[in-house]
Amino acid sequence: MATTRLDPIDRKILSELQADGRMTNVELAKRVGISAPPCLRRVRTLEESGLIGGYHADVNARELGFEVQVFAMVGLDSQAETELSAFEARCRGWPLVRECHMLNGEVDFILKCVAPDLSSFQSFLTGELLTTPNVASVKTSLVIRCAKDEPGVPFDVLEERLSRSA
Repeated sequence: MATTRLDPIDRKILSELQADGRMTNVELAKRVGISAPPCLRRVRTLEESGLIGGYHADVNARELGFEVQVFAMVGLDSQAETELSAFEARCRGWPLVRECHMLNGEVDFILKCVAPDLSSFQSFLTGELLTTPNVASVKTSLVIRCAKDEPGVPFDVLEERLSRSA
C-alpha cells in the first residue's frame, strides 16, 4: 500500500500508533476522529498490508545490563548474491547483532551490536564475526553516548510533502 493510497486518517493512525502502540482502540479512534469499529478495521488492514509490522516495548538496554553498544562496519571478499544472503542469514542468528544493514560504498554491511560488557563483544568479534567465511575486514566504533534514538518515520515531513503535491 503506497503512501499515495493512504488517506489522512490512515496516516494519522500510523503516526499515533508509532508514538504509542499501547493505546486502546477507543483512544486511537478518538485521536484520529472516527468511531472505534472503523478504526479497528483500518488498523487490521494496515497490519495485513505490512505497514504495521508489529508492536514492541522500547527497553532500556543499559538498565538491563547491556553496557556496550558497537557499530561494526563489515567488508566482504565477495559481493555475489549468494555470499550476501549467507552473511545476512548469519547475522540473523547472532543475538548480539540487533540490526544489520547492507550499504553502498566502501563498507558492505553495518551491524549494530549490544553486549553486556566489552569482553563479551570482543569474544563475539574474534570468535564469530572475524571467523565468518567471506568476511574480509571489520572496523568497529564503540558508542559513547546517544544523542537521538527515534524509531519510525517523521510523519510531519510526509504530511508536508503530500500537502505540497496536492
